[in-house]
Amino acid sequence: MIAAFRARSRTQRALICLVGAGLLALVVLEGLNAPYVAVVAATVVTGALSLLALFAPERWFWQCVSAAAAASCALTLVETQVARRPENTPGMVELCALLLVITRTVRRNRPLKAIGLSAAAACAAVILPLRIDYWDENLYLLITFIAVCAVPFTVILGLALRLRDTTRAREIEDVRQAQRLEYARELHDFVAHHVTAIVAQTKAARFTADAGHAQSPEDLDRMLAQIEQAGAQALGSMRAMVSVLRDPAVPAATRPAGDLGGLRTLTEKFSVAGPPATLTVDPRVSDRPVPPEVATTVYSVVQESLTNARKHAVGATHVEVSVAPHPEVPDRLEVSVTDDGRRSDERGRTHAGGRPHEGTHSHEDGARGDRAAGGGYGLVGLGERVEGIGGRITAGERPGGGWHVHAVLPLDTLTSH
Repeated sequence: MIAAFRARSRTQRALICLVGAGLLALVVLEGLNAPYVAVVAATVVTGALSLLALFAPERWFWQCVSAAAAASCALTLVETQVARRPENTPGMVELCALLLVITRTVRRNRPLKAIGLSAAAACAAVILPLRIDYWDENLYLLITFIAVCAVPFTVILGLALRLRDTTRAREIEDVRQAQRLEYARELHDFVAHHVTAIVAQTKAARFTADAGHAQSPEDLDRMLAQIEQAGAQALGSMRAMVSVLRDPAVPAATRPAGDLGGLRTLTEKFSVAGPPATLTVDPRVSDRPVPPEVATTVYSVVQESLTNARKHAVGATHVEVSVAPHPEVPDRLEVSVTDDGRRSDERGRTHAGGRPHEGTHSHEDGARGDRAAGGGYGLVGLGERVEGIGGRITAGERPGGGWHVHAVLPLDTLTSH
């Protein structure tokens, strides 16, 4: 949540703080209508909890909604028993927040969870007007309006937003699929055509040389010119594709060669929606240049490991990411990602599908496990990438519980092959 807040612009952060301060001020002003200090404090607390539930991150959402609904209902029931109650407002900011919580619940959560949380928030919102001092016909009309009109409206609004999100996601996926097909056709029709011509002409030259036929300088020059022309056409086709993919008005995100700074952003983003992740980069690594292909591979190892931890590490409370020189081989780099979670059923099937029981395995075993689980081919591609620069990767269960991914990469790729 903090990382997401920091990622916004200064204007957005200032606006968020201003709106939050204004809502809290309204909650306090409404609370001051209560005749007792204890009730004033309780009203401020329940109002703040309702606002917190409305803006809480997804991983804490159901806890915040449950706490807000329970506290609101408890305060309402207590106020119905006291001799004096607020004369002006029962807490309209809290009421609006609870109704909007219903909309967010229906929009973002699975049906069973949405029904339970929505029912709790709706119950708190319907009985909230009973905190007012005068119970007359207008009060009962307000309660009826909330129960019959406001709550169903927020539910319908949540369903409409949920449908819009689903439709938009499908449209985006359709557009991406169409783009992938178009790029595949471009590669096949133009780039592959020119590369094939280069290969064919090169084979012809080698065949002529192997046959022992001496070629005149004119023939060699003509053949090399044809190869040069095909290569230039292939480059032109690639530039055309790049110009379509890249918006010249938006500068491309660049990273200096050997920069591992992206790992910090990666772990911070992971911590927003997953268990807290800590990153430790040894100063001996951060102070020296790292080849670009090694830096990219380190990023891929950490990214894939964090993705698997989010998917499969049930009950994980912490993930540790470490990048340091190998203690025994100084020209090697160690990348370690460890979590303390239990394995989900999917990961359990993976273990049964081909991973050895010793706790660690090479990426080939992991690849078989991934396929046996019916999941993606993340470890397969990752293992190929790591081996492509002369490294190795292992992954498996730790003796004390949890999962450990360990990669050893060369710091100098020129001497590793």
